[in-house]
Amino acid sequence: MTTLEGQGIRLRPVAPNDLEGIFAWYNDPEIVAPYDRFAVDTFDDLARSVDGAVRDPTSLAPRFVVETLAPVEVVGVVGHYRAHPVLEYVDVWYVLGKREVRGRGFGREAVRLLVEHLFATETVERVGATCDVENVPSVRLLEGLRFRREGTLRSALFHHGRWHDIHVYGLTRSERTAGPPSG
Repeated sequence: MTTLEGQGIRLRPVAPNDLEGIFAWYNDPEIVAPYDRFAVDTFDDLARSVDGAVRDPTSLAPRFVVETLAPVEVVGVVGHYRAHPVLEYVDVWYVLGKREVRGRGFGREAVRLLVEHLFATETVERVGATCDVENVPSVRLLEGLRFRREGTLRSALFHHGRWHDIHVYGLTRSERTAGPPSG
């Protein structure tokens, strides 16, 4: 399996001993909320989805854990998936589960490493991402990596009792080859 290393973090495949922490993050409303509705039904469902993700390009399961280099600590997860059955692009997603490390650039570095990996290993011309319009840190992360806001899907995601608008972002291969994303 691939391991990707940056200046302060590494992305490595999810190991069985990572699952308990990831499961806790996914089911903690303070980690995922208020910007998403994702929750895993059971620990076994998470384990099966992570195991099956290698063979399923549409899987929303984590593909990598985000691990700091010093000290070595798992602080989040990232993933990618084929978002549409006909359109040929890959969407990325990310969660920094350790609240105390947010705002220190680990998420940006993780997404940058993942995007570079996807352009190096996939034939796609576009990598995309979506985020709740109210998720200012995610907007900053994507725009800081030169993703372009391509539009807004109005009332596209229902969670926490109301409809949310979602920004759609994209970065094309030609934009990427103009130089590495800042990070």
